[in-house]
Amino acid sequence: MSPSSTGASAAPVTGDAVAIKNFAFSPATLKVTMGTTVTWINQDTDAHTVTSAGSGGPLHSAALNTHATYSYTFTKPGTYSYLCTIHPFMTATVEVTR
Repeated sequence: MSPSSTGASAAPVTGDAVAIKNFAFSPATLKVTMGTTVTWINQDTDAHTVTSAGSGGPLHSAALNTHATYSYTFTKPGTYSYLCTIHPFMTATVEVTR
């Protein structure tokens, strides 16, 4: 008997959501329209943050434990780069259009 590799149990990520799993944000680039609320869901066993890259960005989550979420509504168009401050190699972008 061999273990099944098809039974992934990760929660599905739809529409305006970003999964945090395997030490990465997925999708790495999310495209949304202005006024959209994006929710990040930590599916890892380690804590992660959602923090704007550089100073002055709007994203500032606390450390998210497993299954914790963080949401932000984008009210201005632009490209928003962010990272996990605990694991700075984890980077991603939200592109907001009108």
